[in-house]
Amino acid sequence: MTTAANPATPATLDAAALRRLLESGRPPRLIDVRTPGEFETAHIPGSYNVPLDLLREHRAELRAHLDEQVVLICRSGQRAGQAGQALATAGLPGLRVLTGGITAWQAAGAPVASGKPRWDLERQVRLVAGSIVLGSILVSTVFPPAKWLAAAIGGGLTFAALSNTCAMGMALAKLPYNRGPRTDIATVLGTLADRRR
Repeated sequence: MTTAANPATPATLDAAALRRLLESGRPPRLIDVRTPGEFETAHIPGSYNVPLDLLREHRAELRAHLDEQVVLICRSGQRAGQAGQALATAGLPGLRVLTGGITAWQAAGAPVASGKPRWDLERQVRLVAGSIVLGSILVSTVFPPAKWLAAAIGGGLTFAALSNTCAMGMALAKLPYNRGPRTDIATVLGTLADRRR
């Protein structure tokens, strides 16, 4: 486990360290910040789904329900890091991020609750971006200005990498295929309160 140098950046822990914590007498609260569809596909048993956009919008309300140790989980650790920064600014101490996310957890052979299979958002982004680039290059052989669509996608992907955001991924997350069960703040807070008892 590593510690964070910046108080707004949560510490990290690997899959083995999280397994030891879960087997201890006082396991941490597991918050999975992926989309409901991703969560439904596979998640760590006992974790709560609080999608990143919902967490950012309601971090102060969540702060009141997360007074113990919290481990944040996503696919790879990137969104969980963003969630950690949002909760840290709301004054929540003791945050940690699972290094490598659910991908590392599964690679370590740790237990996973599985549901309806779906493609990861990252894979969907690669499919859509690659298809647009390929299509626009093929069309540009007959209609040369179409090459600029490929350039726009390339520029968007470059900006996504530099800004650590992905507008295409956020748009794809809103599709019915990725939404999964409806998740709202009242349901999340009710679940957190029920399981605390």
